[in-house]
Amino acid sequence: MRTSQAEAVPAPPATCYSGATQGFGAKKTVKNILAHLDARRALARLGGGEQRIAAQHAKGKLTARERIELLLDHDSFEEFDMFVQHRCDDFGMEATKIPGDGVVTGWGTVNGRTVYVFAKDFTVFGGSLSETHAQKITKIQDMAVKNRAPIIGLFDAGGARIQEGVAALGGYGEVFQRNVLASGVIPQISLIMGPCAGGDVYSPAMTDFIFMVRETSYMFVTGPDVVKTVTNETVTAEELGGAQIHTTRSSIADRAYDNDVEALLQMRRLIDFLPSSNLEQPPKLPSFDHPERIDMSLDTLVPDNPNKPYDIKELILKIADEGDFFEIQEAHAKNMVTGFIRIEGTTVGIVANQPLALAGVLDSDASRKGARFVRFCDCFNIPIVTFVDVPGFLPGTAQEYGGLIKHGAKLLFAFAEATVPKVTVITRKAFGGAYDVMSSKHLRGDINLAWPTAQIAVMGAKGAVEIIFRSDINNPERIAEKTREYEDVFLSPFIAAERGYIDEVIMPHSTRRRLSRVLNMLRNKKLENPWKKHDNIPL
Repeated sequence: MRTSQAEAVPAPPATCYSGATQGFGAKKTVKNILAHLDARRALARLGGGEQRIAAQHAKGKLTARERIELLLDHDSFEEFDMFVQHRCDDFGMEATKIPGDGVVTGWGTVNGRTVYVFAKDFTVFGGSLSETHAQKITKIQDMAVKNRAPIIGLFDAGGARIQEGVAALGGYGEVFQRNVLASGVIPQISLIMGPCAGGDVYSPAMTDFIFMVRETSYMFVTGPDVVKTVTNETVTAEELGGAQIHTTRSSIADRAYDNDVEALLQMRRLIDFLPSSNLEQPPKLPSFDHPERIDMSLDTLVPDNPNKPYDIKELILKIADEGDFFEIQEAHAKNMVTGFIRIEGTTVGIVANQPLALAGVLDSDASRKGARFVRFCDCFNIPIVTFVDVPGFLPGTAQEYGGLIKHGAKLLFAFAEATVPKVTVITRKAFGGAYDVMSSKHLRGDINLAWPTAQIAVMGAKGAVEIIFRSDINNPERIAEKTREYEDVFLSPFIAAERGYIDEVIMPHSTRRRLSRVLNMLRNKKLENPWKKHDNIPL
């Protein structure tokens, strides 16, 4: 694996591919003009040549066009700017011009729905970005926004083309500006399928989702060689910016896949969950799973011991159509679960505390993860179902020094700002400020339900009693008595239900049926926030 941006950009081939007049005889006829077009297309499709295509395959990677063919419906791809070439005449570049200039752009369909796509071609100048390369991408970005369709970028590149200097940097700026303007208008998805360095990491960072391929893709602002020079750290490309790092520690990437084929097929699956733009409702697919289905096993999902964990994903899978759950950031902040399911064929966003990880507590990472996902769903009219089992916020100096207050406020802000249908189900604990934050009725939750096992209070019974009756702390019998009393009075859903904070206490086995009914009821919900230029979420 290459270890620096410079190494990621191979030297251009010695052959000039301009071919402006090749293929014409002395007399131009329709037949040889068409043959000439075919020849030029074949040359463009060859990219950097057979040798470099073989080298790409030897690394376990597909070429740009092979990736597009897998991503889109068969024969649906319409390519633009196949013959564009760079305009650089410095450093010997005038001698080598390859049609396409290192990026393949166009549109096609995924299960019949329009999608725009660009794919960096590593076989041509290492996929590096030039002025014309950037213009090809910005043309597709503009078309995607005007026509309100998702755009997917397939990245396999070494950064800016050094020979073009500021022209390449200007090209990046044009791409970045369009990323920002398209945000919240159309879904933007980035798939990192090779090296991604320098300016090439900032465009994906501004898109809605980033996915990587294990062992063949990596992202970093500066490569290992620069890191070694500046900080004297010795680190490999994988250790610096591989899929493992970005899916678990940095949270830059949302998921990672084992190879190009799996990644591309999963992108097709993801597109099926998403509306084409912010003007559309989520797609509705045929469902063969009855909306009234009940699952009696859910009645015993929550253990009798309030401190014993259980897997919230079991609940998610059992209420989803056909058990289909597309999880987002599954390897990062595992105490929070986010992702997409369908109920009655319509996409629903899921936000859930995970008792199996840190008891489902909210910390900085979980709060950021949840907030980002909630805001995406709100952008694109996707209803949000929140499953709550949260003992509070994670205490400790590490969290406080790391800005837990502000990060927790991001999740609160996201839920409070969201105007899409919001349904909340409290399965067990909802303690302290975390009760408020997790899409409570007080944050304009539309329907707030609770299982009979729900416990809604400022804190757990033992901690509360030890504070209230601190003078009896050395009297175990009285503490135990008051703990039972506190549990009877506060640790149930009925106090909140009596005040209207919980709309209904439901049987766990009927959760799917209840969700199906209330989501249908909320389908025509209209809610607008006060006019503003934009909000100022606590970043």
